[in-house]
Amino acid sequence: MPVERWSAAQAEALAPDPASLRNARGVAGQFAATGMTGDILWGLCRGYQVAADLAGPAFKCSCPSRKIPCKHVLGLLLHWAEAGSGDFPAPEFATKWQTARSRPKSSAAPDPVAAAKRAQGRADRVAGGMAELRRWLDDQVEQGLAGAARSGPQPFEAMAARLVDAQAPGAANAVRRLGGFAGVGPQWADRLLGELALLRLLVAGHSRLGSLDPALAATVRSRIGFPTATEDVLAGPRVTDRWQVLGQVETDDGALTSRRTWLHGSGSGRFALVLSFAAPGQPLAADLVPGTEFRGDLCFYPGAAPLRALVAERLSAAEPFGSPDGAGPIRAGLSGWASLLAAEPWRYDAPMLLSDVRPTSGGHLVDGEGAALPLAPGHREPWWLLAAAGAAPVTVAAEWSPRGLRPLAAWVDGVFVPTAPPAPDSAHRMAELPPELLTAALVGTGRRPWSGHTVRVGPLTVGIDPGGPPPPVDSDPAGPPPAGLDPGPPPAVREQLPAASTAGADGPAAALLEAAAVALTCRRAGVEPETGHVPVAPAPAETDAPLPVAASARLARILGGGAPGGGHHEQELLTQWLAAAVARGGIVPPAILPDLLEAGRRNTSLRAGMARVSGRRGAWLAGQRADWRWLLDEAAPVLAADWATATTAERLGHLSALRGSDPEPARELVESTWAEESWETRARFLAAFGPGLSLRDEPLLERALDDRRKEVREASLDLLRHLPGAALGRRMAARARAAVRLEDDRLTVDPPAELDRDLSRDGVGAVPVRGVGAGAWLLEEVVAGTPLDTWAGLDPAGWLTVARGHDWANPLLHGWAKAAVVQRDAGWATTLLAADAGVLREAVRWDLHLVLPPDRLARLAAEALRTEDGSAQRLLSLHPGPWPDGLSVAVLETVEQRARTDRHTWQLSELCRAAGLAMPPEYADLAGRLATRLDQIVDPSRVRPVAELARTLIFRLEMLQELQ
Repeated sequence: MPVERWSAAQAEALAPDPASLRNARGVAGQFAATGMTGDILWGLCRGYQVAADLAGPAFKCSCPSRKIPCKHVLGLLLHWAEAGSGDFPAPEFATKWQTARSRPKSSAAPDPVAAAKRAQGRADRVAGGMAELRRWLDDQVEQGLAGAARSGPQPFEAMAARLVDAQAPGAANAVRRLGGFAGVGPQWADRLLGELALLRLLVAGHSRLGSLDPALAATVRSRIGFPTATEDVLAGPRVTDRWQVLGQVETDDGALTSRRTWLHGSGSGRFALVLSFAAPGQPLAADLVPGTEFRGDLCFYPGAAPLRALVAERLSAAEPFGSPDGAGPIRAGLSGWASLLAAEPWRYDAPMLLSDVRPTSGGHLVDGEGAALPLAPGHREPWWLLAAAGAAPVTVAAEWSPRGLRPLAAWVDGVFVPTAPPAPDSAHRMAELPPELLTAALVGTGRRPWSGHTVRVGPLTVGIDPGGPPPPVDSDPAGPPPAGLDPGPPPAVREQLPAASTAGADGPAAALLEAAAVALTCRRAGVEPETGHVPVAPAPAETDAPLPVAASARLARILGGGAPGGGHHEQELLTQWLAAAVARGGIVPPAILPDLLEAGRRNTSLRAGMARVSGRRGAWLAGQRADWRWLLDEAAPVLAADWATATTAERLGHLSALRGSDPEPARELVESTWAEESWETRARFLAAFGPGLSLRDEPLLERALDDRRKEVREASLDLLRHLPGAALGRRMAARARAAVRLEDDRLTVDPPAELDRDLSRDGVGAVPVRGVGAGAWLLEEVVAGTPLDTWAGLDPAGWLTVARGHDWANPLLHGWAKAAVVQRDAGWATTLLAADAGVLREAVRWDLHLVLPPDRLARLAAEALRTEDGSAQRLLSLHPGPWPDGLSVAVLETVEQRARTDRHTWQLSELCRAAGLAMPPEYADLAGRLATRLDQIVDPSRVRPVAELARTLIFRLEMLQELQ
């Protein structure tokens, strides 16, 4: 049966790190031949032999990379996911590897006598270590846990070291962890006593290994640290099923990276946990891809509640599946948790597969029966789930622990949606043990002997009698238990515990620890779902068509930092993507919305485009989080009748839309409430007046010139300076004609004598630039505010000629330059730049370049590149793009020259980064050929920026093609 093609997301999930994924996208299009032989996908890429066993998956490549999979294998999988495989005949390397993969492996038989001797020696050492651990645990409680808070982690490290010497690494790690939170944070004593109690229970179980049920004995041995050989596990019974990969959790403690992968059998209903580990800097195995399923055999490690497993054999390739089988309500999940804890009281977490659950605004998941469970810290605001499902019922895979549910993934309309990374959360741990136990343990049984025979666990009274049979567990006669405890599971748990407990407690300390173990396990196993939580109201249905899948996937790459160039290019690529998407029309997939809204929170310039592609789901999501409500500023217009009662954001959205279609009513609405508005609102309203600006708006703008707030006055001045025929321009022109007169081709200049109130009202600043006198500054500001058509009689070059050499030439030139910038007059700007001989201040001179036509700016930049002018890079950065052909060719020529001759690569890198975003993407082929040519003759460090340029151009070309 042919292997179903993977999605690009499944292939990307195998990447060992972001850099490998970026490099893989660059080589995905460079395969000269590809094909499929059985489950083996193979390809030839620039001389490298690449193959992937999809049934593993397993990988093979002839490149020297130590990463698994390498960029060539990832590129092959991406190529297959996007374009399928070719029909070329399988080369020899692929068929040989296929044969080797199918050949059974042989192993030499170990020496049984030597193995038995080693096992007995280790058992003796472990027994001594566990006896010492028992005494140490009793001492902690006898002396009082308050002393542990003062002693720090040293006593725990010392005991852990002795357990390592005794070859009990599992117990050693448990003890070492205790030193990390003893005396740290709230509820530390509760957590410490609980962990000590479970360790004491482990010690008691080890003392009776011979009389325990074999499965429970295997659990005790595993917790202590006795290894189970992989071959022994694989030699055990196999469970054949269609195994669905639910999700993964990765942790990194600095010394080791571990990954927990949860699977679920479609037919058997069994959960399985596959663990993988890697040293720092090394990639984890990527053979299990969340959201896929395979037919195969699993072998489980022995234990009272076997969950950990190994994949013994794959009988099919991994393929996507629509939704997991066997999901159930919350009560069924908790029942499975109680049974698991009854069999293995040391268990802290377990998988759950919940059906038809919805999130609440308070950090819970609620099922169709109204039962609810809290989400774990870091996951209590599941924006990823709200965005993807719109608060509709979905299937969720999660880990349950006493801290709450940790989601792994969800399935929305048959689509796999992985959970988002946990967010920082300051939630405190809740106490789990009865106060009387904590009080006794803190003080110490040596000072205050503990002889209690019962402890209360919520509404339950749990009897503890170390010397006799397990007493019953009775519920409080005062009434039924509240939500959060279920009196059903604890009796089964209490019956299980004596199987691994002592026949008689060794004094008060041991009795207290056993009581704590019983109380802790009963409380955890007796959790009952909460009630009364109301799920979030569903999102409204979308009315716009979605954008193409490929385009949406590319947006996710940009937002996730997967675009070429990293952070240097992310914002500009996002800007270009949004512009093309808005021009095409359509909305993004809901799952992308949290990242999109977060990007808009950080960058206000992108918000208009984001609002256009967010759809109704985006507005619904933004309304539930304060720092995303900027999206509502771009909301659909409200009715004019609602102006007086609408929010500022709603009115601003209405005003912006109305100014573009009918500016007269828009202005009348603003005038109707102008006096009652705050200065922030008045300034924001004026900022929306750009579209449709006319002389009919002048009375309101003149009124705003007298506003007490500077922000409102500046917003009004900016509009009036761009309004042809405005009274402001006429007033400034009258002042300019009085100050500057042309008589017989000679200038007569009489600058304003002082900054009066009227001049200040019209925007003339009171503080001159350093080095400029008061009179010169007033003249410069008056000329800057004067419409350029005031200077009739001569063309711009003529005015510059008559001003040259004049005593007041400097303020005149600067005034004309500033007026050209404000009024966007390219003629004046071109003339001023051509005539400038170093007179203009640098800031003013560069502002003039912003007014130049793009073709003129491109010619200046190309000329600067060819003459090696130091201003070339800045000129390139000012060009709005895309660059014309002449400039693009000049840039590629300069790139090649710098790659061949420059001693330092920073200039080359800067030039390539600028070109990647502004050069037309059609130049991707030329840039790629240049990189290939340079690869043969220059140092790789000089080729790298050019190759990055080619990748960026390819990325932009594909991006635009996807949105056509």
